Amino acid sequence: MPNVSTRLPQFPWDRLKPYAAKADSQPGGRVDLSVGTPVDPTPESVRRALSAAADSPGYPTTHGTAMLREAASGWMRRALGVTVDPVAVLPLIGSKELVAALPGQLGLAEGDVVAYPAPAYPTYEIGALLAGATPVPVSDRELLDGWIGRGEAPEHLRLLWLNSPGNPHGRVLSADALRAIVAWARARDVLVASDECYITLGWEGPDPASALHPDVCGGSHEGVISVHSLSKRSNLAGYRSAFLAGDPAVVAELLEVRKHAGMMTPGPIQAAAAAALDDDEHAAAQKERYRSRRVVLREALESAGFRISHSEAGLYLWASRIVDGEPEPCWDTLTYLADLGILVAPGEFYGPGAEHHVRIALTATDERVAAAAARLAA
Repeated sequence: MPNVSTRLPQFPWDRLKPYAAKADSQPGGRVDLSVGTPVDPTPESVRRALSAAADSPGYPTTHGTAMLREAASGWMRRALGVTVDPVAVLPLIGSKELVAALPGQLGLAEGDVVAYPAPAYPTYEIGALLAGATPVPVSDRELLDGWIGRGEAPEHLRLLWLNSPGNPHGRVLSADALRAIVAWARARDVLVASDECYITLGWEGPDPASALHPDVCGGSHEGVISVHSLSKRSNLAGYRSAFLAGDPAVVAELLEVRKHAGMMTPGPIQAAAAAALDDDEHAAAQKERYRSRRVVLREALESAGFRISHSEAGLYLWASRIVDGEPEPCWDTLTYLADLGILVAPGEFYGPGAEHHVRIALTATDERVAAAAARLAA
């Protein structure tokens, strides 16, 4: 029987256990800023919709209800300026499962190449490994200046992941950059999969653009799909609710695969997701909570000698602790913060080039964020 340990790296967050224990032992306990898991209440309108749909004895459809797909399409039009046919919308069981499963569901295998951002959320690499394909990390600069500017892309590239705003660093690709990437990928028959889970959480500069926006893709979604999550926007991480949209041919292919695999979002969750997508008011209020926490944490970190990089959007601050004029290694920073009772994620989790950064999530209560700021000040 194949051993998963020979195919996949260790789950990164398992390495945080001793640092979590150290943070737990500090006066006042742990302030956990290591994972972007929501802590605020799920909106009442969403809970009502879930309850009303609770009597759901039959199987849901993989394609989802018309109500959900129309709600997703309407939200994309209002929030992103993107027009998408509800037929080209596909519910997901959370966005992470799609990131991990997409290469395999597209039929990629040994010899195929999957490119993804560097640094990046680790699951892009895992998805390629699970399919037997070759994962290739590429920085934004290397992608734009090297692969696109000088034509240096690897052979057999089949799938290119984008993530803007990016996790962990919050960097945003401009509409011009996205336009160049989409045009280049189309010319080489490379599918662009744009992970846009943080797209409504812009803090500085122009609002992040979707790869499906007409200014980026020219009004055609051919060769492009985008992935969206309700986890952060609506505090639905526990519901595992997300969706993808875009190229109708790609969506139809994935729908057939997912029907065979029985990948169905539960009916009550679909009803709750539709209610969430139709309600912009709670999302705006939640964004303001994150904005307030971001201000408190950023000021405290910078006052304590940290340097914030990028972080113009998204749910995290990408920080380096400066010691004697230089950024210290991320595991040293992790130890320093754990001694203050603060747990964060080391940049090493996110690939090469991130070894002197830590990722600090905005997903803690106001009380815990204030506690972190006070400890940094002390």
